[in-house]
Amino acid sequence: MAQFDVFNGDADGICALLQLRLAEPLESQLVTGVKRDINLLAQVSASAGDCVNVLDVSLDKNRLGLETALSNGAEVFYVDHHFSGDIPDVPNLNAIINTTADVCTSILVNSHLDGQFIEWAIVGAFGDNLKKSALMLCEKLDLSESQISDLENLGIYINYNGYGASLDDLHFTPTDLYRRLSQFESPLLFIENAKDDFDKLADGYHADMASAEALLPEFANESTAVFLLPNENWARRVGGVYSNSLANQFPSRAHAVLTLKENSSYLVSIRAPLNNKTGADEFCRQFETGGGRAAAAGINDLPKDKLSSFIERFKQFY
Repeated sequence: MAQFDVFNGDADGICALLQLRLAEPLESQLVTGVKRDINLLAQVSASAGDCVNVLDVSLDKNRLGLETALSNGAEVFYVDHHFSGDIPDVPNLNAIINTTADVCTSILVNSHLDGQFIEWAIVGAFGDNLKKSALMLCEKLDLSESQISDLENLGIYINYNGYGASLDDLHFTPTDLYRRLSQFESPLLFIENAKDDFDKLADGYHADMASAEALLPEFANESTAVFLLPNENWARRVGGVYSNSLANQFPSRAHAVLTLKENSSYLVSIRAPLNNKTGADEFCRQFETGGGRAAAAGINDLPKDKLSSFIERFKQFY
């Protein structure tokens, strides 16, 4: 019997898996990638008797791989908060899917495990820019302000590490980072005892964010803003967390951060206004390579000659 753990390479996916494996330690085949690498079930060859856990990747984007695994007789446990479309109604699929804007996969796994490793759920929620949800979980624990700040920063740094065009852009591959983190039952213990790893993430994040914050918007008004990032390693790493930072700074404004790719098209990161966390997924699904969730979504490949029309559509949508 083979065990597969399939997870998004961002903070939410990693922290969801950390909770599951701390609750039930076992050896598994890890299947992940950069944050935008979400068609992960296509890499899994599972058959009867095998178990597949899928965390924080859209069922709709993995439908073919899921249906193949199910038809082969594998048992699938699927936890996610992205748009799913129709969920197969079969006995060998256990799906926990909730697309509510204030929920992430780490929070869903935390509920499933009755809060056994709630600190990792808090890190995952902070990483997914769900600050209010994370702080609500913090209320269940006796944490100092300093500890809450540490958990928030770790979530941001882990999430930041997941962005890039390829694994070569990242400071740690998601598999490597998961294994380093999994040595610690508590994220606070990781911060205390793996200082070199924590500092590597923190230093990279702050350096890349400084580069992003020096840029002026391509377009901005009261309701929307569009930023263009160059085709450079730092820009590929920082696009998603920079989008989160902008959303936090301007909670009534929708943001689009576009990073130029090698093929001269754009990778797009969309954040709905924090005051109205709706529509990001709907907007992005208008484009062939778009998807995501209501509060945060993206487009994997926007042709450069479509930039002007994209900005107009974005302004009209929000």
